[in-house]
Amino acid sequence: MRIGVVRESGAGERRVALTPNVVKSLAKAGFAVAVESGAGVAAGFADEAYVAEGATVMASRAEVFAACDVLAQVRMSGFGGCNDDLAAWRPGLVVLGMTDALTAPRDALERLASTGVTALAMELMPRITRAQSMDVLSSQATVAGYKAVLIAANHLGSMFPLMMTAAGTLPAARVFVIGAGVAGLQAIATAKRLGAIVSAYDVRPAAKDQVTSVGGRFVEMPVAADAAEDKGGYARVMGEAFYAAQRQFLADAMAGHDVVITTAAVPGARSPLLVTADAVRRLQRGGIVIDLAAERGGNCELTKADERVDAHGVTIVGPTNLAATVPHDASLMYARNVLAYLQHLASNGGANKDGVGNGRGLSFDRPVDKPDEILDATLVARGGSIVNSRVRERLERETAAAA
Repeated sequence: MRIGVVRESGAGERRVALTPNVVKSLAKAGFAVAVESGAGVAAGFADEAYVAEGATVMASRAEVFAACDVLAQVRMSGFGGCNDDLAAWRPGLVVLGMTDALTAPRDALERLASTGVTALAMELMPRITRAQSMDVLSSQATVAGYKAVLIAANHLGSMFPLMMTAAGTLPAARVFVIGAGVAGLQAIATAKRLGAIVSAYDVRPAAKDQVTSVGGRFVEMPVAADAAEDKGGYARVMGEAFYAAQRQFLADAMAGHDVVITTAAVPGARSPLLVTADAVRRLQRGGIVIDLAAERGGNCELTKADERVDAHGVTIVGPTNLAATVPHDASLMYARNVLAYLQHLASNGGANKDGVGNGRGLSFDRPVDKPDEILDATLVARGGSIVNSRVRERLERETAAAA
């Protein structure tokens, strides 16, 4: 089978779905790789690097589409990528990438399904031990959490570390991180490495040990542990009464900090509003809010996606797609996720004892008594229909609400 990789067409997207270092591993799994010329340049990977590892470089994306059996993308075309690509897709083609299928417009999902491709949504990877190596949300959130701290440091009018100088002592910056998922933990660790005093909050009490392990002080609001986390390990949607109490708690906890970084997100739903305008007013003048949930409406009441807002002497920044601003390392991690996923999908039902597939292709048919929770979670469309249960339930709810 041949895997195709094309230049990403989404605005500002600099990542590439496969990097030269995984080409040899894919060959061991029975795959050849075809790369559109220039596909990896923005991420720092020249055509020659792919060729050196055994890939074939093709002059145009149309050639890649025609030659490949599997197409690997970061953002699947039609979901922040080029809609024109879909006209070149054909039944039987397997396409994988991020789709935001739980929130994407209905017409985008229906247009994708109508091409007849088998579509695999990488962002729907379940949070289970077997799928950790395939988890693109975690790998890309690592980059976002790191970059959020650098953006905050760049905007803040003071330095992060405590400094004792001949001109006097400069106090350390105080950073408050909301959400201790992958992005939040990386933000805590990065801010700590820069010398800041870091505190953090998460709705899940179980996150306390993780926060302290990377150098943060955990700020805890009492809540029943089983109410705050779903079976997939993600934060659960809570009631409005809880969120109101949480907003007041956070306003008190944030008061006097120099930097606040928010990372709270709920899959398939609007980001919870956690930081009110009043809470922003209580930050140090000259303070910074970095809202990593901006793409889903933001955790801060004043956030505007991809804009800088100045209010009450505080700067609020709402960056989206931060992983694309560190394209080299973000691509390396994404490519390893894709490699692990393709190895799992190899026709013997996963990797063999050597860690690679048997090279006979990909399997999407399996006995009823042998379910594959990884495939079931990520398979969005096949044979002209939307087949993912979570996506179909979401569309049915929207249809019922509109009736």
